[in-house]
Amino acid sequence: MEWAYAMSTVRTHIVMPAKLAKEIDELVGPRGRSAFLVENAEREVKRRRLLALLESDEPIWRDEDHPDIAEHGAAAWVHNLRRERSARQERLEQLAEEDAPSEVEAG
Repeated sequence: MEWAYAMSTVRTHIVMPAKLAKEIDELVGPRGRSAFLVENAEREVKRRRLLALLESDEPIWRDEDHPDIAEHGAAAWVHNLRRERSARQERLEQLAEEDAPSEVEAG
């Protein structure tokens, strides 16, 4: 019950069919039932919130939350982003230079 120590908890009483409790116990053992139920309840809460957000008429994207993109437009932002050299690109170029044979070695 690692999750029980990571967050505030409350003891609750739920009623479920005996067959379902038996199936859960077969999967995770009787001592793992609470963790199993918490994990699945959290997943379902997240799924339902996402569905409610997607079904809402409220806009998900607000220009005021992204002034760097709203100012010049998304296409310009993506263009500039693609032109920037990332640290990974610089490291790959450095490694390629180190692996390339020098003119002295080649000649």
